[in-house]
Amino acid sequence: MGLIRPELARWLTQRRELLAALATVLFGGWLALRGGWFFFALGAAVFATGAVWAVTSWRRLAFLHDVTAPGVVEVVEGEIRYFGARSLGGSIALHELNEIRLIRLNGQDHWRLKSRDGQALLIPVEARGAEQLADAFTALPGLDLGRVSAALQQTEGPSLRIVWTRPKPG
Repeated sequence: MGLIRPELARWLTQRRELLAALATVLFGGWLALRGGWFFFALGAAVFATGAVWAVTSWRRLAFLHDVTAPGVVEVVEGEIRYFGARSLGGSIALHELNEIRLIRLNGQDHWRLKSRDGQALLIPVEARGAEQLADAFTALPGLDLGRVSAALQQTEGPSLRIVWTRPKPG
């Protein structure tokens, strides 16, 4: 029998990156207050690094969902793969990705990834491994992860949200 309740342990496990980032921020603040310009500069650098890390991990939390949808998502070497249990799966390379939409079908949110040649891949937000998409999406040019996480948290409103389109070259 563990000392921590299972719900609390699950909650802490899901947020361990954010908690580590906040600990880094606190350590940087403590270090900056030790006195002298050297410790102030070092503490400020640690504080800033921790703050950026905390914001990024906070935005990534929006991608965490209980696994209730069928299928598995994998991100391997710049390619997003979805293996559907009841529906068709597929794969799309990040460099071929042209648009990301978040659509609601039958009360469930899905990622609609569209390639340059017009093919689309539909991935349930609550599929196993879908949280890996946060890291994959950050590699896309001009993507605002804050906008993506805000669209994920929106439960009311339009059933179709365009969260990213590839910028025009030139």
